[in-house]
Amino acid sequence: MTDPAQSPLLQARVRAPELRGRGWLNTGGKALTLADLKGRIAILDFWTFCCINCLHVLDELRPLEQRFADVLVTIGVHSPKFEHEKDAAALAAAVERYGVDHPVLDDPDMNMWQQYAAKAWPTLTVIDPEGYVVATMAGEGHAEGLARLIEELVRVHEARGTLRRGDAPHPAAAKADATTLRFPGKALALPDGHFLVADSTHHSLIELDADNETLVRRIGTGERGRKDGTEPEFSEPGGLCLLPPHVAEIAGYDVVVADTVNHLLRGLRLATGEVSTVAGSGRQWRGTVDFDQHDSLAVDLSSPWDVAWYDDRVVIAMAGIHQLWWFDPVRRTAGMYAGTTVEALKDGPLHEVWMAQPSGLSASPDGQRLWVADSESSAVRWIEDGEMHTAVGQGLFDFGHVDGPADQALLQHPLGLLALADGSVLVADTYNGAIRRIADNKVTTVVDGLKEPSDIVSTATGAVVVVESGAHRLVRLAPGTLAAAGVDVSGVRHRTERPSTMLAPGEVELDLIFEPAPGQKLDESFGPSTRLEVSASPPELLLEGAGVTTDLRRRLVLSGDVAEGVLQVVAQAATCDIDAEFPACHLTRQDWGVPIRVVKGGAARLPLILRGMDA
Repeated sequence: MTDPAQSPLLQARVRAPELRGRGWLNTGGKALTLADLKGRIAILDFWTFCCINCLHVLDELRPLEQRFADVLVTIGVHSPKFEHEKDAAALAAAVERYGVDHPVLDDPDMNMWQQYAAKAWPTLTVIDPEGYVVATMAGEGHAEGLARLIEELVRVHEARGTLRRGDAPHPAAAKADATTLRFPGKALALPDGHFLVADSTHHSLIELDADNETLVRRIGTGERGRKDGTEPEFSEPGGLCLLPPHVAEIAGYDVVVADTVNHLLRGLRLATGEVSTVAGSGRQWRGTVDFDQHDSLAVDLSSPWDVAWYDDRVVIAMAGIHQLWWFDPVRRTAGMYAGTTVEALKDGPLHEVWMAQPSGLSASPDGQRLWVADSESSAVRWIEDGEMHTAVGQGLFDFGHVDGPADQALLQHPLGLLALADGSVLVADTYNGAIRRIADNKVTTVVDGLKEPSDIVSTATGAVVVVESGAHRLVRLAPGTLAAAGVDVSGVRHRTERPSTMLAPGEVELDLIFEPAPGQKLDESFGPSTRLEVSASPPELLLEGAGVTTDLRRRLVLSGDVAEGVLQVVAQAATCDIDAEFPACHLTRQDWGVPIRVVKGGAARLPLILRGMDA
């Protein structure tokens, strides 16, 4: 074992910049400084609450926070992408919604993001007990590597006398208000006039009476878990899909539930409230799966957010990997339906399209189209005859509240939608707090001033009911709302402003930096250990270097005729334990959308850190 005094973790360290922002959450009003963290190991988690990968990291960090509670402090540095996420009240709600109980620094101007040189959501920075940065990691899948690094830091700094054990320097998070629903995600109108609601933050399902307020029953214990039976557990359940009666009879359940954080689909028998797991291994997707069918209980899913009946099967909005999947409840099989896992906006044949965190689905009443709320691209898209099209949306970084012609209109992170019989579509424009209508290639705002609407359902009588997630309720639209001229809104356009990387035209070296965690090595057991996929928006920005290789270093050729754009980079690395009889394997993965400007005199190298040691 290495002498602690000779550890590379003590060599060539960089002093961590001081922590500053607009305010703090989960600290009892106290502003934390690096001096408050002295003697403890700190993880800075640069996140934004719209980002599914950031939500994955929150779940990855929970076991580490418990395991190393006496030496580790996690600090979430909230670095917003969308305008709505800059709102302090919206951030406070998100901290409660997702069960974040560690300190959170509100950094709406992204000053900390720049000081710590973050380039992607999420980014993790590790600070040692003496206040030095020792590692930076982008993306998700770092839990095992972090555990090994923390163990090594404990060993080194305990021997050095610089480690301080004890309680974390912050109080517990405030208790939530007692409400029947807490940040409900999705809803379903049942045949008897009742509503089934995914009571996401309460980790349960709620049945409400036809008045959409009176509690009929709660399905679930309210504890985060994955137990089946008549006292089931869920973890932030989302979308709900009522099966056709003949399918339900064969399957043995009536409703498919997207159990989002468990990475499962669950089946609910309405008569008894019994829940069973019907798809998903419970492991989060970390690799590739072809478009063929697989045993539904053997496949790994990733944050299924919504489900809908279309094309004689259940289609799944697989938000965690920017795809749609399918599930057949009769044959009990599942597979990929659309998308490549690249996070961007591109239409075309289903196996070629790019999506960005699809979070809402609605099949048209005639069954011809499947409408998709593609939240991270602030887009509404549809599938018909094996191809995907975009009705509204400009891309990952363009959003706003603009009505008018569909090709010019803007949304802001929509999470739900409802296809109507007249061919129009209602959209839960979540971060604009509005219900928008798409009809005749035009977008209008029909309701404004809601708190994060996340879904829309219609009843057998034609009533339209909105899941107003931020207000913890279902709200019924007044009769005549959809026939009205619409709400007069002053159009506001936004663009996510992140510092662009200045690159030279011509040859540029893309260098993905990845160092295995202590005690791990790159793993070739199941094929090449690394994978790199590169594309660009617009495509003409990249003259050479697009495509997939197994080398984490790539020669790119940038066009001098395109002034700016976004490089889409997807990298992953497989590692396994060294010198273990039964070595565990791990996959680290990250998607980057790197805004660049092509200028003379720009850099000829673009380094991106997947996992790097600062020592």
